[in-house]
Order: sequence, then structure tokens, then C-alpha cells
Amino acid sequence: MPAARRRLLYANRAQGEFRDDSLDQLLPPEHPARDVWQFVEALDLAALLAEVRSVPGHAGAPAIDPRILVAVWLQATLDGVGSSRAVGDRCAHHLAYRWLCGGVSVGYHTLADFRTGHGAALDGLLTQSVAVLVHEGLADLTRVAQDGLKVRAAAGASSFRRPATIAACLAEARAQVAALRSQADEDAGAAGRRQQAARQRAAADRLARLTAARAELAALQAANAEQAPSRRKDPAAVRASATDPECRTMKMPDGGFRPAYNVQLATTTAGGVIVGVDVTNAGTDAAELPPMLEQIELRTGVRPAEALVDGGFATVDAIDRAERDGTAVYAPPRDERKQLDAGRDPYLPKKSDTAATAGWRARMGTAAAKAVYKQRASTAEWANARARNRGLYRVTVRGRPKVVVVVLWHALAHNFDRLRSLRAKAAADRAAATLPTAG
Repeated sequence: MPAARRRLLYANRAQGEFRDDSLDQLLPPEHPARDVWQFVEALDLAALLAEVRSVPGHAGAPAIDPRILVAVWLQATLDGVGSSRAVGDRCAHHLAYRWLCGGVSVGYHTLADFRTGHGAALDGLLTQSVAVLVHEGLADLTRVAQDGLKVRAAAGASSFRRPATIAACLAEARAQVAALRSQADEDAGAAGRRQQAARQRAAADRLARLTAARAELAALQAANAEQAPSRRKDPAAVRASATDPECRTMKMPDGGFRPAYNVQLATTTAGGVIVGVDVTNAGTDAAELPPMLEQIELRTGVRPAEALVDGGFATVDAIDRAERDGTAVYAPPRDERKQLDAGRDPYLPKKSDTAATAGWRARMGTAAAKAVYKQRASTAEWANARARNRGLYRVTVRGRPKVVVVVLWHALAHNFDRLRSLRAKAAADRAAATLPTAG
């Protein structure tokens, strides 16, 4: 008996169809992109609007609403997407990003320029997010935890060159810029105008980076000359990166050494809100605590009463400055375990201690201080881990100012996520408090 034929529905991708759904109808009501847009709408973007030069009565196309660009990059940071080309592709094809754009065409060049071109305004947005969380009682600035994480720079290990090599490359770059300008002046038809302009931009960019590398080399050589003779290097052996002159070779979490930046984040223990952001090219955290405390005070008007940091921050100078300015430091003394194993008390004052650092040592010997210090890992390292989960392993931009802006996007995304979570928790707590108790 012949086998029965199966009745199947086959795909027909050539069939035309007409739809009357709007973007707002297509995006589910509970989609997180709606929360992103609501958050951005509540921000004061006057600083970004002030930079828009397109005004009625003058030539030029209308500018893109800054709220769209902020919302798109905030959503991209939450999704762990750091490439402007990838974000531009999502703006064209991904429903959530298309909804945020609202029919406005956004190219990747515009996205790339906007992401790193408004550092001061973005720093102000971070301050606004902190102010909202503090105002609603969802964060407390009394106690903060600070930690650093090494982020891979957009430079290779082979890009570090000695002074003689930098000088030779600089001379070559100047000659290349002059040759390209001469070619454009003598024969405008040698290449298309766009191609010629692109070559000139690339040559000028290389020249600028090499000039910056020479300046960094001079600064490094000056710092090297101030070192003790036993630690001083041969000036001709000092090296700087020709790709990103501001980055430095640092020891990474896996034990290897690579070009990187040292990203510093300060987070409140109550609420887990990032209140301070900094980026340095120092390989250690020894001098990073006092500047962060000053930044937090400048940003919020409140100086943290307590700071939780690990032993890498615990230098006599840093602790003395923090304690004298009114912040109690909770950090283990260096070599604490080694001293305890040797039968020495690491909490006793040392000859080099000031009154402030002696008080810090005595405090860290108490059970109460050790209980407070336990909050550091669950606050600072947790915030760092969330940034890592969103792709902050390496940056694709060059130069410390641009790296700072990328980190600010991560901090703003973190605070938005905390605002959403803490508001939901507060609403659930209020609802639970109004429920009648069982009789």
C-alpha cells in the first residue's frame, strides 16, 4: 500500500504583503528599550542641545535629536555592543533600536562621533543619575568602595618604540603629509577627491599620534631621571606607544603584560550606584584614592565618610590625605597576612606613620572594621564584574579622554540599571507593607 502524502505548510518568502503596524505596536509594552527612552527623556540634555548648530533660518539639514543618540548608545552599552558599525547595523535592522530611532536614519559615523565627542556633557549626565538615585533615597553616599580594573588599550605591544625610532617615524610622517599635499596641489586628478582626502586624514592622524608619542617620551624620560639610580633606565631605552601614546604596559589579571589603561570606579555600598569614574595610565592603585574622593565631593557636594579599598590603595600618603580630609579608610595593611604569620602585629603604629595613618592601623585591628571591610568585594568587584559582562575588557578608541568617555557610558548604563531595579524593589516593598497581616 503506497505511503500517504503528508500535508505540510511550506515557506513562501517571495509573497508580498502589506502591514499597517507602527514601530510602537511592534515593540512589546514591557520591552527594556521603553525604560531606556523614559530614562533619557527625564535627563537634562541642555548641554548637548547647545552644541547643535542647525537652527531655523540657516542652511543645513536638521540635526538628530540628542535623546535618540543617547538612548541608542545607552541601549548598546547595556547589550555589550561597543562597535559603532555594529550599533548602526542594529539601528537599521533590530526592532528595539529601530524603535529608539523612531524612523530617523542614523549612520555609524554619526554614532562614532557622538559616542566620544561629548565627554563633559556625559559626565554631567552621570551626575544627574546619581542625584536622582540619592534624591529618591535609593543610594547613600556615606560609604563607598573603590577598585580598579585593567582594560586593554587599542594598541599592540610592538607599537612601543624608543626615542630614535619615534624620531625617524616622525620625520617620515612629515614627509608623507607634505608629499600628499603637493600631489593634491599639482594634480587634482591623480585620485578621487574623497580618496585623496582620506589619505591626507590618515597621514595627518599618524603625524599627530607620533607627535604625541614624542611628548609622552619626554615626560617618561623626565620621570625616569627622578628615579633612584638603582631603578633608573637608560634614557635611550624608554619607550612609548606610537599607536596610543597615553597607554602603558600593565600587568593584567591573567598575569600577562599588555598595553592597557587603569579604570577606577567608586560605588556606594548602599544601592550599588557608581558615583566616581577615572582612567589613569598608572600600573598600580597606590595614588588613586584621594583624587576619587575629591571627584565625588565635587560631583555630589558630599564627601564620603568612609572609603573601602584593597591593600593596593593602602599607602601612607594616600591614607593620610584621605583621613585628614575627613574620610575614614577601611583597607588592610600591606603584607598583613605575612606579618601575622611571622608573629608581628600589623596594626601597631610604625615609625613612619602620621597620627592619621596610626589611627587607621588601630581601626583595622578591630572586629567592627573588618566587618565593614567585607562589603568591599560585594560592592566594588561586583560593579567591575558588571562592566566586564558588558564588554569592558578592551577599548577600541585611542587616548585617555576618549577612554574616559567610554567608561562614562558604562557607568551611566550601570546607574540606569540600578535605578530600574531599585525602583522596582521599593515598589514591591511598599506593596508588601500594605498587605493585611494574617490574623
